[in-house]
Amino acid sequence: MTQSTAPDNIQEKKSQYTNIRILIGRSGLLIALIILFVALSLVAPNFLTTRNMLNVLRQVSFVGIIACGMTLALISGNVDLSVGSVVALSSALLGVLYVKLGWPLPLAIVAVLLEATIVGILAGLIRVRWKIPALIITLALMISLRGIAFMLTNAFPIPITDERFAYLGGGYAFGIPVPVIIFLIIAAIFIFISTRTIYGRSIYAVGGNEEAARLSGIRVNFIPISILGITAFLSAISGILLTSRLTAAYAGVGVGWEFDAIAAVLIGGTALFGGEGSITGTLLGVLFIGLLANGMVLLGVNPYLQDVARGAIILLAVLLSVLQQPKTDS
Repeated sequence: MTQSTAPDNIQEKKSQYTNIRILIGRSGLLIALIILFVALSLVAPNFLTTRNMLNVLRQVSFVGIIACGMTLALISGNVDLSVGSVVALSSALLGVLYVKLGWPLPLAIVAVLLEATIVGILAGLIRVRWKIPALIITLALMISLRGIAFMLTNAFPIPITDERFAYLGGGYAFGIPVPVIIFLIIAAIFIFISTRTIYGRSIYAVGGNEEAARLSGIRVNFIPISILGITAFLSAISGILLTSRLTAAYAGVGVGWEFDAIAAVLIGGTALFGGEGSITGTLLGVLFIGLLANGMVLLGVNPYLQDVARGAIILLAVLLSVLQQPKTDS
């Protein structure tokens, strides 16, 4: 009897260790976020103002929407480097369809969302059919999709002056920027999906051990296909909102957003190697990066030094993710 219960005790201890480690990681990020907020309130001019706070929330919402999908991608053991280029292509395509071709705005928006989703699903199919890592596939898309966006617009912005459309990215509802409301709704949906649905549990299972998930009856091939479609769909939403905010379609938007999204997800506690993470942690990661970027701008930090800081944050997040992996017995 003692021998039969020993493995269960070991597994229980490992589970407790994992839970404690996750709790400490989230608490540490929350504490770091509070410290950063207090420090910037003391040293950054005009930081602690309603206008600036709403501006920060609006800015982080664009990347935050993408980060919700990126969280599921990393939990499943995949990564999507094409999200920034999907943002650019969505913006460019919307401008071409609505302004140059005269499509009705709702139809143009639906077409953009559909196009992005199809691109993501095709990437997932290639990932499954030929066992090519999602990193390589989406890297190729990152380059090619932005090139297509520049070809569509000839590298010139396309003004969009529709006031109803401008409300999506620049308007307010109950004193809150509309993109923030959309971001929070999407985050709530993804929290529910990841914690309360069979699909969400399947994502964790595939990321933790794909072969074990396959043997347990999970459709493991469906996970990367659907997730890459979801991240592309969310990227298109972000691209539409950003186009509305700028009142112009431009192929140069979204540069580096893939790394901002990945950094936010990793800082939020999602494991680099899959199987672990949460949308709630990603929300904290998005806020941390957004506040840090806003603070550096207000303090007049050199833009090139800001890029150095962003790169250092990504490296630190990866190192923490690796160090937090439980050690296995050899």
